[in-house]
Amino acid sequence: MDKILAVVNQKGGVGKTTTCINLSAYLAVRGKKTLLIDLDPQGNASSGLGMDKNDLGLSTYDVLINGESIKNVSRETSQKNLWICPSNIDLAGAEVEMVSVENREFILKNAMNEIKNDYDIVIIDCPPSLGILTLNALVAADGCIVPIQGEYYALEGLTQLLNTINIVKSGLNTKLDIFGVVLTMFDGRTQLANQVNDEVRKFFGDKVFKAMIPRNVRLSEAPGYGLPINEYDKRSKGAAAYLALAKEVIKRIRKENN
Repeated sequence: MDKILAVVNQKGGVGKTTTCINLSAYLAVRGKKTLLIDLDPQGNASSGLGMDKNDLGLSTYDVLINGESIKNVSRETSQKNLWICPSNIDLAGAEVEMVSVENREFILKNAMNEIKNDYDIVIIDCPPSLGILTLNALVAADGCIVPIQGEYYALEGLTQLLNTINIVKSGLNTKLDIFGVVLTMFDGRTQLANQVNDEVRKFFGDKVFKAMIPRNVRLSEAPGYGLPINEYDKRSKGAAAYLALAKEVIKRIRKENN
């Protein structure tokens, strides 16, 4: 396996799940066998890739709580080379159930040992919180992708996220680092968005991807059809942006692994 990447930001509405779905899809388009693990009880990554959240049978909950194999839970999507380990609202109970479990931070990491030779890249969609589910993702991951909305208060709360990452790195996962930062919902016509862009690049330096995800109606529509943007409208600006992001991610992985 080349890389395990957790897409994380405790703020909601920053384009985290949209990034997980479409980055994963374009990694698959570029020939990478990709698994998207939906670790968010809202299950939006699952429905966004055509899964019926109300009729899943097995889900990520079963992996974390019942010891079910990720291989048994994961399903093929309509996109070649892309699989998803889906979730639904059942996962909300996992936070409480995992509290008393020994080594609870390592449950996902241990479950992923069996698939280390099955995929090139694993993307983990984290919930908008810094609870036990997100902690499991950070312990299992090689790095994080942090989506930041190109709007006011974009950097608010990032100190808490960075502190959490550093705590995990110092005690639970020494290889964890910020793999990249991606600006989402970006509108370059506004002065505010450009100011945020400048601030983020000043703060994170070359960790920030060149590709920026624009505000795009087609990106908003695609999940309603259970399709990634490359299948819904590959000519849209949103599709072009996620293709560019996937190319950057692959290039960065190749550079880190050499």
